[in-house]
Amino acid sequence: MTGSNSQIYANLTNPRRVWAIGAVHGELVALQALHAELEGRLQTGDRLVYLGNVIGRGPDSVEVVDEVISFRRRFLARPGTFVGDHVILRGAQEEMWRKLAQLQFAPGPSQVLEWMLDHGVDAVLKSYGIDANDGLGCCREGAVSITRWTTGLGVAVRSHPGHDEFFSAIRRAAFSSGGELLFFAAGIDPDRPISEQGDSFWWDMGGFSQIKETWRGYIRLVRGSDSQNHRPEMNEVTATLDGGCGFGGNLHAACFTLDGKPADWIQV
Repeated sequence: MTGSNSQIYANLTNPRRVWAIGAVHGELVALQALHAELEGRLQTGDRLVYLGNVIGRGPDSVEVVDEVISFRRRFLARPGTFVGDHVILRGAQEEMWRKLAQLQFAPGPSQVLEWMLDHGVDAVLKSYGIDANDGLGCCREGAVSITRWTTGLGVAVRSHPGHDEFFSAIRRAAFSSGGELLFFAAGIDPDRPISEQGDSFWWDMGGFSQIKETWRGYIRLVRGSDSQNHRPEMNEVTATLDGGCGFGGNLHAACFTLDGKPADWIQV
């Protein structure tokens, strides 16, 4: 991925180890507990990747974003740490939130919004103090009303310091600069290069389970969400860090060395 656009992908430069945090799904207490445990285990040269679905499902999306921002400050304050060493990836929840801001352009906006509400967006709206019923009403009134409502979403985000920057900083995928480790939210199409994955990264289409050996040079592929099983799993090449956080389960984080081996694991 040499020459990849840094606004799309995150290149983890010369990491010693990489910590990856599974899907949080708007669960503040779990994330706070994980951060507290992680802070004592960080070593010089460590990088940190949130594997998407930071928001959604749980009740605390706003507070979770605040917590990620706060921990980012502490993480980057460590000697020898740089801005690019802390990465947030796009999951299905972040993608739906991004698409929600463009609802006025969607065919059948009422149906689109209802689907999103059933899949986690309702919890994010409530966390930002926005009534989903107002959005549904605007969908019945037409594009002008929808635009007014979606403009309000942006106002709500910007009313929380750092949140606009949080969403702007989200990347599609992350990889170690030597091409050993690849991180993404949920899925991958084994038949396509990284530059052509598109939605595959945040919607699991079943391709991830097909990978049984080194893929395009990457010796470890790590995802944060398994939408079917919500359980952690690891084989020789792939790793899933979904413990069911947001669905009544646990939050997981794992640390990987550049040979693809897990060096540490946290479950809260």
